[in-house]
Amino acid sequence: MIAALAPIVIALLSLVLRLVNLATPKGYVFDEVYYVDGARDFLKFGVEVSGNGPEFIVHPPVGKWLIAGGIKIFGNNEFGWRFAVALVGTLLILLFARLVHVLFFSPLLTALGGALMAMDGLALVHSRTALLDLFLTFFVLLAVYLWHQERHWWAAISMGLAMGTKWSAAYFLAIIALISLYRVFTEHSGKDLVKPTLKKLFQYGLLPIALYMTTWSGWFLSSRGWDRQWSSNVITSWWHYHAEILGFHTGLTEKHSYEANPWSWMIMGRPTSFFYDAPNTCGATSCAQEVLAIGTPILWWLGTVAVVVSLGFWIRLLILKKSNAALNLIVIGMSAGYLPWFFFQKRTVFSFYSIIFEPFMLLALVYCAKLVLDSDLKSGLSQAIVATVVVVIFLNFIYFLPLFTGDVITYDAWFKRMWLSSWI
Repeated sequence: MIAALAPIVIALLSLVLRLVNLATPKGYVFDEVYYVDGARDFLKFGVEVSGNGPEFIVHPPVGKWLIAGGIKIFGNNEFGWRFAVALVGTLLILLFARLVHVLFFSPLLTALGGALMAMDGLALVHSRTALLDLFLTFFVLLAVYLWHQERHWWAAISMGLAMGTKWSAAYFLAIIALISLYRVFTEHSGKDLVKPTLKKLFQYGLLPIALYMTTWSGWFLSSRGWDRQWSSNVITSWWHYHAEILGFHTGLTEKHSYEANPWSWMIMGRPTSFFYDAPNTCGATSCAQEVLAIGTPILWWLGTVAVVVSLGFWIRLLILKKSNAALNLIVIGMSAGYLPWFFFQKRTVFSFYSIIFEPFMLLALVYCAKLVLDSDLKSGLSQAIVATVVVVIFLNFIYFLPLFTGDVITYDAWFKRMWLSSWI
């Protein structure tokens, strides 16, 4: 009973952690300036503008509309900007715990899944910063969960919302669509192929695209949007606008002090500093206040190992022509959320993008925990091993908590948390 209630308790405690001092730091944190400004424009004009003219923006509207919802409820202030991400970050914990439950049917592993998500620093930082990536992660994970449950219409809707947040959701849509079509072709033949094939094409083709277009309603209904008057045909203008957005994303090569090659993401080689200040309010000679978008180090380092182990077991089952649902989802999530970034070696990218595949890395950790619990070790010993790892991760999370929440600490305390020189 306690294990069954654990994810709810964990989520509630995590919500408190996300909401307390949510308005700190004051002012814009990292790229909040773009998304909060867009959210305010949506509330006022229904489309993003700059002064009296249109504004060129490079991400779809859904995430900014969610930020706008928080501003509408709590006002145009830091708490209002960040409320939506805090709420979605909490829901992400419950969603991930639910996915673990349907995969393993173990209250213990379900509680473990919720705990791991709650103890990750990167998820916490995203949950306290008004960016788009956490919304993207939630919609993608919801789509994968619904797809696994064979609730394909709802999965397609969720995928459309994910694409309406950031284009990188398209990789998940492509993989899910291909697997769905493959299953149709292996389960049907001849004339029996026609109906299920058309159904899948509609579910994972037309429906997400139609919903994605709907998310641009403000642009379609306004005359002030960027490129809105480029052609007398509104669809042509919209398509041209998207071509310009694509050009921006593929041509973004400007150097940045916190850019990080994807090879280093999982080991947190170069985390992104969202905010840094040196106030004189800590009672010491020098103080530091930072919001560092870094995953809980021990959690991510173990997660990296777990992904490799899970991949090995997946390949083994593939050779044996067997299948495991959890391993399949791990491979899908890592393939769609991580691998595409390796093809953009010249593009300016950051390690905080890795939040999109974090749930699948954590799923690999849960899978490895199950391997330990189901091993030939005595049950008491195997449980002790898993419990020890959880405690170590928790202590590591608490140790780095000031960097996740932007607390003011002494400079010496801050420097002691810079375990790698590349973190500075």
